[in-house]
Amino acid sequence: MKRFLSALALLCVATAQAQAQTTPTIKPGLWELNITVKTGDIQTDAAIQMAMQQLANMPPAQRAQMEAMLAQNGVSVPKVGGDGSMTVTACVTPEMAAKKELPLNQKGNCTSKTVPTAGGLDVSFSCTNPTSNGQGQIRFSDDSHYTMIMDVNTEATGAPQKVKVNSTGRWIAASCPAKPKG
Repeated sequence: MKRFLSALALLCVATAQAQAQTTPTIKPGLWELNITVKTGDIQTDAAIQMAMQQLANMPPAQRAQMEAMLAQNGVSVPKVGGDGSMTVTACVTPEMAAKKELPLNQKGNCTSKTVPTAGGLDVSFSCTNPTSNGQGQIRFSDDSHYTMIMDVNTEATGAPQKVKVNSTGRWIAASCPAKPKG
């Protein structure tokens, strides 16, 4: 189950990254991301719900370990909503804002492509660790809000799977918590 949670976190991270030259300005600072993952398969969605519940009920020592790992990347431990959504906070540095990067960078041998469109970006990505690829749209309401819809093909759980990721992001503060040294 720990591998599944890690893979799910990586999947969310991989789908949240995007860059472009002509997108609206993105504010640097602390962002809140709300992410919902659906597979369309009742059993898999139930397994995701169960994994999210286990994340919410993680023992304190295990939670502290996960918090430390994620904090090194400027990300909070996901909070689980009653509807199965995850909410995390992530930092956009001034450098990221200048490049118009959304709050989480892809990890794991990934390439991405963005195409500016009216009000946002069309995005696609491909990763080899874990194997996944996808495409979708990011639309900016303003410099403090965006919505994203991604269709993702992944093998993060060990078997091929199609996943729909819906995400919203909102800017919540001008400064970010300090990253732990390490």
